[in-house]
Amino acid sequence: MGMTREREGRRLRRAADVNCAFLGNPNVGKSTLFNALTGLDRHTGNWTGKTVDTAVGFMRGAKKRTALWDLPGIYSLGATSPEEVTARDFLINTKPDVSVFVCDASNMERSLNLVLQALPLSKNAVVAVNLTDEAAKRGVFVDIKELSRLLGVEAVATSASNGTGVKELKEAIIRAAEANGRIDREIPDDPSDPKWREAEAIAKRAVKRDADPISSRRLKLDRFLTGKFTGTLSMLLMLAVVFFITMVGANWPSELLMRGLTWLKAVIRGAFVSLNAPDALTGALVDGGLGTLFTVVAVMLPPMAIFFPLFTLLEDLGLLPRIAFNLDRPFARCGGCGKMALTTCMGFGCNAAGVVGCRIIEDGRERKLAILTNSLVPCNGRFPTLTALIAVFMTAGCAASGLAGALLLTLLVLLAILAVFAVSRLLTKTLLRGRQTSFVMELPPFRKPKIVRILIRSLLDRTLFVLGRAAVAAFPAGVIIWILANAGGSTAPIVRVTGFLDPMGRLMGLDGETLTAFILGLPANELIMPLTLMLYRGAGTMAGGDIGSVLTANGWTAFTALEAIILMLFHSPCMTTLMTVRRETRSIKWTLAAFLIPSALGVTLTVALNLVREAALWLTKLL
Repeated sequence: MGMTREREGRRLRRAADVNCAFLGNPNVGKSTLFNALTGLDRHTGNWTGKTVDTAVGFMRGAKKRTALWDLPGIYSLGATSPEEVTARDFLINTKPDVSVFVCDASNMERSLNLVLQALPLSKNAVVAVNLTDEAAKRGVFVDIKELSRLLGVEAVATSASNGTGVKELKEAIIRAAEANGRIDREIPDDPSDPKWREAEAIAKRAVKRDADPISSRRLKLDRFLTGKFTGTLSMLLMLAVVFFITMVGANWPSELLMRGLTWLKAVIRGAFVSLNAPDALTGALVDGGLGTLFTVVAVMLPPMAIFFPLFTLLEDLGLLPRIAFNLDRPFARCGGCGKMALTTCMGFGCNAAGVVGCRIIEDGRERKLAILTNSLVPCNGRFPTLTALIAVFMTAGCAASGLAGALLLTLLVLLAILAVFAVSRLLTKTLLRGRQTSFVMELPPFRKPKIVRILIRSLLDRTLFVLGRAAVAAFPAGVIIWILANAGGSTAPIVRVTGFLDPMGRLMGLDGETLTAFILGLPANELIMPLTLMLYRGAGTMAGGDIGSVLTANGWTAFTALEAIILMLFHSPCMTTLMTVRRETRSIKWTLAAFLIPSALGVTLTVALNLVREAALWLTKLL
């Protein structure tokens, strides 16, 4: 796969008249500026053959076909992390026609250190002084003309978020590409030599600073959000608010959607009957395929349509990095790496994305640790089922059901994080012994959220993507299970499977149908609850009804729901995540470990809880 992408990267470079590399520190708006110039016309992949993704797009409005290469965010060319190696190798080996250095206007000293290191590797260069609007609010102003004179290259003031300077930057790139008498600079023996003193000297002459009352207020807020006690409290409070809004807001739309889709299924079923379709065909396609698909949509869509925008809002405001900062110290105490805090937060969105994000961890031992523990945090595919079970069995009839549900869900997330700490500690004492490393984490500034962008990212890129992935698997899974459940009557294959698994399910406080659904739901976590309902209905125990009535009719109680919640929290990651683990580790052994660790934890906890309950009931009868 790496060689295929490397060949694709060479093809794209040859197809362009001009190749332009974008470099800069993390959180300087480099990708936003890149997107503004390309119009989101981008192809993503590890084009350089490394393990770090690089995006490429073509600049709009240029006479020549100009490819823009968005390289990973880096602070220096000196370290050996995959990001820095990727950027440095691209500059040295590819030799782009133009290098665009994106700088943070409010922190020019740090940005210029990278610029001064990379300039000797660049044929032609342009400096984009970005985030000028935020810098102005802090009382920081950059003299663009003086900066250009001191660096010897053209500099442009930009603000990627509102489009300021984008046109001027495009023109500067074109001028740099067409410069006459271009001379390739000689590459020094050590291009990674720090340039802090030179960077500070240039910044001192080109940057002017006024009094900054806003920074003082932001510093106080940062101290509160990252304080020893207030940081944890604020983190839990933010999660509780997000879960409260999600649970309260999703109940009515989910119920309405379920009613509408149930009516639609009845209409479609009537159409099949009127066409004299065979009963088996009607049952498989309508009751099986569409029934499972409609349940997935009704259960998942409303909570995701609320949760994802709120989660994206936390990202846009700059709060997620602060949550990761609060998790840094506990991870270090458990023998892990501080960067695991970042990848763990990514896992709440998608475990597969969290596993890919582990590439930022340079040490191989710590990278494996982060990969193996990432699926212990609930991804977006698990939250709809968790919220549904809590609402139906835990908080139904409660005067403040929304608040109670949010608190319970927050406690579950806290339990998942504690599990990550515990398993990390265990692995670092057994399979993954080794020396710990440290890292420096930058907290990005607080930013005003872009509501339109949040809605687009959360609804299109996340909600519909996840829902589409689940829907693609839901219909065929429903058809197959209906056939297996209705072929052969009492000796149907699925009946034999659920019967075989029933003793183990009972030991875990569940039953064979639920355990079978967890196994068959391996392609996507979103399928587990719909498959459970399908197995109950397919077995003929319940012909219809909502989630609560179907589960209650099949013997579910609040304790059964609690066991299912725990197993939903800790079970095998989905097939996409396992495939990602296999690709990232290139090892069957570690992929199997990623499957077994959360599964063993879930089984152990449910069995232990059930045994405690049985013992308590026995003592109660005895007394």
